[in-house]
Amino acid sequence: MRILMLGWEFPPFISGGLGTACHGLTRALDRLGHRVQFVLPKSIDRSQSSHVSLLAPDPEVAPKLSQPVSLASPPHPAGQPGGGAGAEGDAPMHYRLPGFARTEFFGVPSVLRSVYPGMQTFAPGAPRTRESIAAEIAALRAAGVEIPQELLDALGPMDPGEVQALVKGGHYGEDVVGDAQRYARLVVRLCRDVAFDVVHAHDWMTYPAGMAIAQITGKPLVVHVHSTEFDRSGEHVHQRVYDIERRGMHASMKVVAVSNYTKGLCIERYGIDPDKVAVVYNGIDSGHQPEEDDRIESRDRIVLFLGRITMQKGPEYFVAAAKRVLEKVENVKFIVAGSGDMARRMIELAAEMGIGHKVLFTGFLRGKDVARVFRMADCYVMPSVSEPFGIAPLEAISHDVPVIISKQSGVSEVLTHALKVDFWDIDEMANKIIAVLRHPPLGQTLREHGRFEVRRLTWEGAAEKCVGVYNEVVRAMTERYLPAGVF
Repeated sequence: MRILMLGWEFPPFISGGLGTACHGLTRALDRLGHRVQFVLPKSIDRSQSSHVSLLAPDPEVAPKLSQPVSLASPPHPAGQPGGGAGAEGDAPMHYRLPGFARTEFFGVPSVLRSVYPGMQTFAPGAPRTRESIAAEIAALRAAGVEIPQELLDALGPMDPGEVQALVKGGHYGEDVVGDAQRYARLVVRLCRDVAFDVVHAHDWMTYPAGMAIAQITGKPLVVHVHSTEFDRSGEHVHQRVYDIERRGMHASMKVVAVSNYTKGLCIERYGIDPDKVAVVYNGIDSGHQPEEDDRIESRDRIVLFLGRITMQKGPEYFVAAAKRVLEKVENVKFIVAGSGDMARRMIELAAEMGIGHKVLFTGFLRGKDVARVFRMADCYVMPSVSEPFGIAPLEAISHDVPVIISKQSGVSEVLTHALKVDFWDIDEMANKIIAVLRHPPLGQTLREHGRFEVRRLTWEGAAEKCVGVYNEVVRAMTERYLPAGVF
């Protein structure tokens, strides 16, 4: 199977579970023998990622790459549009990464404004016709993407009615969706020369691109819901983002949800047919095997929160529970590892509660620092208000750390040997933390049984289920265009 994968994050560019999930799923598909072409909204900075091998930069850009550079778009002079053809930020970059035998990576600098110089058709070498340009405009319009002036100019003279018909339709002109629009235009441009069987779009930022590509090429679209606007914002949703999510789900042939919890949201909040939604749980890399002496000892017991410090993740409930715990157990410290828009408020809240000296804020961690903080922890707590899945508890268990998780999470569907609590019940959360700290047999039981549970949650298993979805939509698309009785 040849998969065009559209994702907004991939290591080392990650801010949460989305990048981790894209990495794990893509690598598993690669190992299963499938060809993946992964398109990112930015090129990889080789000064930060020495393991990246550059394959085929734009010929105009190659002479500039003798030194490690960031391929994000440079600032443009005031009043001038983005760089034209050949500008450093304008070149989609093509990579391979170690450990990915059949996967190609493309970085498209989505911050560019001018994205259609040097246009060519989706069929390499075929002449570009007015009809093909009009079809491209129609696809972008249907995906809610603002139509670039270059495409309108390429059509040649049009009467006012034609112009109005082409540009009419949904467009989201706000900054929050501007990057998604630019990414969509760049992906359309890039994929004219890419052969694939199915489009797999991860989360809302890539849905406009996925819809446009599917309409232009006739290939089936699968959208992967890792998080919804209701998870991120509660009832105060950003209407434009919600519109993109809903449009993407309805335009796809199949929706992949990371849990039954998320499937329920897709059905109830977005009006998706239950039969259209397939649940594919996330997995975890099985490489880490904790040693007997792997832990970092401390005089204090350590309780860990690891995640974005945002409304969705419930950091205020963690801090409030910490206050309750410290009223009964003194030798405990609480680590808040992550960053987000609520970080300053959480620091202030801990100080107001008089526990500022007991709550340590580390900022965003990655790689070895994440492993190190897990090795320090006696207990991991995920108090999420709404968590589509939750990979961090699996990582904690793989590091031999007992976990306490919110009942309002997808991962609670697959973990039996984890303590579960409603995110708002800070007294019960505190009681469970104290139980783990005071009763070593409980912690040991959670560690031993949890370790066996996570072994069956593999990325290979998730990849196999996704392949089943691909086969289903490809077959359905084929049957749609073949005469009756062929299958």
